[in-house]
This record gives sequence, structure tokens and C-alpha cells, in this order.
Amino acid sequence: MDYDVLVVGAGPVGLMLATELGLAGIRVVVVERRSEPDTAPKAAGINTASAEIFERRGLLPAIEAARGPLPFQGERNRAPFAGHFGGIQVPAAAVDEQDPLLRGRGPGWYLPVEQVEVERVLGRRAAELGVEIRRGADVTGFDADDDGVTVHLRGGGDLRAAWLVGCDGGRSLVRRQAGFDFPGTDPTITVRQATGTVHGAELLGQGWQYTTTGLYVYGPRPGWIRTVELDGPPVDREAPVTASEMDASLRRVSGLDVHVTDVADGGTRFTDHARQASTYRRGRVLLCGDAAHVHSPFSGQGLNLGLGDAVNLGWKLAATVRGWAPEGLLDTYVSERHPIGAEVLDWTRAQVAAMRGDAYSSALRAVVTDFLGTRDGATLYAKRISGLGQRYDLGGGHALVGALMPKLQLDDGSLLAHHARGGQALLADFAGTDVLAVLAKAYGTRLKLVRGSAEGSGLSGLLVRPDGFVAWASDAGDTDGLETTLTRWLGAPAGTATTRR
Repeated sequence: MDYDVLVVGAGPVGLMLATELGLAGIRVVVVERRSEPDTAPKAAGINTASAEIFERRGLLPAIEAARGPLPFQGERNRAPFAGHFGGIQVPAAAVDEQDPLLRGRGPGWYLPVEQVEVERVLGRRAAELGVEIRRGADVTGFDADDDGVTVHLRGGGDLRAAWLVGCDGGRSLVRRQAGFDFPGTDPTITVRQATGTVHGAELLGQGWQYTTTGLYVYGPRPGWIRTVELDGPPVDREAPVTASEMDASLRRVSGLDVHVTDVADGGTRFTDHARQASTYRRGRVLLCGDAAHVHSPFSGQGLNLGLGDAVNLGWKLAATVRGWAPEGLLDTYVSERHPIGAEVLDWTRAQVAAMRGDAYSSALRAVVTDFLGTRDGATLYAKRISGLGQRYDLGGGHALVGALMPKLQLDDGSLLAHHARGGQALLADFAGTDVLAVLAKAYGTRLKLVRGSAEGSGLSGLLVRPDGFVAWASDAGDTDGLETTLTRWLGAPAGTATTRR
């Protein structure tokens, strides 16, 4: 076997997965058909949940160093809007920042950093971990069997791995060849965006503007234009976006005498095409990121959804390769991430429904606008777009179980997240309970014991999975259910025989 895991695609999702596997000591190779990283403008930011992924792995300072300006930035370097829903601006002032899931994590639920910068940070980290990245390596097909996958590269040469993960985007070759079903909804709109020279820009309204033929937004950066037309998908989505195309689209949508005379490189188109693989695993082949789901980028969910997939899959696949994974662990990747993906697809579909120029959508927009302007509505929105509202069904018990780990500062000044840089599960002992130390020792390097106090948290103990989600919590000083939970997620203690899967 050449490698434990072969990842197809060196975008941010593939690199995130590779770094998680590399951190666990897995022999991983990433193959990418492009000879150089893709620098075309794509996602322009990450949400709070994604920022906390980087914080847990010690990469947040590098990400923050590449941050850009906030969109529609207001006073004190803070955007007056939490974001938008189908063009409806959600007022940041209405968000309840003392909500249990948001407390200590605001203000703002969005870190403005270009996707290419995220990719650079992850690429450097992958190299530090010894991950092999082969660029200019075009996968033409593969053969899977019970023991592994043989991947064929253009120009000859095969690679053999125990597992294959497709992180190769919305048109995934891995997904198609492996025979994954990909049901969903067809595109009904065309969105064009570019930065250009706009004559008559003073006629354009600020923020999102609805018309009978679609929407447009001008700004926040000088010359930045986005149009949404409701007449179906483009004939050729891949053709360069020209000044004449943006000029015609902006005038059609705005109905104003404005003209676009040039467009900088990197203009893009997208649609509301929304599809999701019915499962993310077929035998030794798995899907991650856009290979598993595609949707419009409204509210900036795509990159964040893919990063969440990668950190959920990474530790589970590593445990499977290492042989200590409890029965069914790898299948929880699908059972946990598939519902999250389905929610995002519906979230983007609902935004398109509110964008249409007919009377029905106009009435819907008015209702949604009123709701999003309330404290409850704006807070719900903030929890959704920040990623902090996502949770898994990990069983009953404490209210934190199934949610992302809280942002806790310990008495030594460190954040609990800082102790997760090695990629292990964390067992936090805030009450000096000796039994926690005994349990942690039994699991060896799979589990890291963190001792200290977290004043004001009310917690006596916390078990956090490697992906940052809480699996067990107590605020009464007891350990009820902890041993069962440890076995469920980390398998038998170290030294106990397990079966390699």
C-alpha cells in the first residue's frame, strides 16, 4: 500500500483534511490537477466556527494576518450588518450577543479573508506535517476493492491507498466514477460579479437593490458589482466575464443609464444549482466539501461547510486507519454531516425564493425583513451564519453535548482551544477530580487531560472530540456517563486489542 489515504483536490477542504490526517501521523498524499494554486476570487471570508477550527490548531494568527476589510464597514471597524439573507440586511445591533452560543464570540460572525489565503495557510501547514502534495497530477479514474483503491493518473502511473477521498469540487470525478447519487434542484438564476469602472455609479442605490428583473448590489469596494438575474442559468458559465456582459446585465437589472467600461481579471458567475450526494461514503471512497454538495454561495456558507466536513472526517478516518476506531465511527461522518449539508442547501434555496420579483416573493421578503429585524430573528440568523448554532445528536444529558466547545479561558491565561493543537480529544478537569486523570491515562495519546479552572463557566468537566464538539459535560462534579462516552468515541482504552477496519 503506497498511502493510507489519497485525497483528490488541493483546495482548502482537501488541504484541511490532509492536515488533520497528517497531524494524526497518517500517510497521506494530495493530488491536484492544477500545477499552481487557484488564485481566482472565490469565498471572501470564514465564519466563527471555521475561525475556531484554525484557533484549535494554532493557525488563527496566520489567517488573521491575511484578513481584509469588513464589508459595508461602519464605525469602530465594525460592520452595521450581521450579514444578509437573500439581500435582506440583518442589523448587527439586534443580535443578542449574550445568547449562550454567542457569548464571548462577538462582535461579528465573519472573518474577511480570501479563500486563496486560507489555502496558502493550510498548504504551508500540510508541508510542515510532511504531507505529500502532487500538483499537475490529473486523476483519470480508479478501481476500488475491499482492501483499498488504485488511482490512475494521466500520463501513466498508479497510486494505491487504503482510502480515497474526493475533495475535487462540484464536478467531482470521484463522485461520478464511484456512482454516488446526486439529487437536487436545477439552477434558475444567474449571478454575475466583477470589479470594473462604472460610469453613472452615483445613480445606483447602496446595498442590495430589488427590481422586477432581479437584484443588484454596488460596493462595498469601489467598482464592485453583483447582479442577480432570474432568467435561468448562463449558456457558458466558464467563459470570461466581460465588461460588455456586466454592462448589459447591470442595465437590465437596474433599469438605469449606467455603463461598465472595463472589468478586472477574475469576474465570476454562479447559479442556485443545489445538489447533495445521498451518502458521503461508498466502501473505501468518501466525499468531502463541494464534491458532496453544491449550492449558491449566498451568506457565504460553502467554504465553511466544507471545512466542517474535513475536520469531522479527519479524526474518524485517522482512527479507522490506526485501528482503534469503535464500531461504526466512520459512518457517523455521514450521519452527522449530511443533515448539516441539507440545512445549508435549504438555507440558500430559501434566499432565492425571497429574491424573485413577483408579488409573492415581495410579500415574503417583507415578512422575513420584519423577523430578521427582531432580537430573536437576528440572533437566530447570527447563530446560523456563524456556524455556532450547528449541533449533532450525540445523546441526552448536558445542554452542551452536541454543540461546539465553549470559548473558555483557564486560570493560567490559556484558552481551552489552545490545548487542542495536537489533534487529540480533550478531557478538561475543572474540579480536580482524580478519576478523570485515571481515565485520561488509560487512553494514552488519544486523549489529552487539561486541568485548571474556568471561572464563571459553571462546569466541572468537559469531554471535547477532536473536531471541537462536546461529547460529555458535567457541572455537578460527577462522572456519570463519561466512561460509556469515551468508549463510544475513542474505543477501548490503549492496550486493548481492536480490529483494524
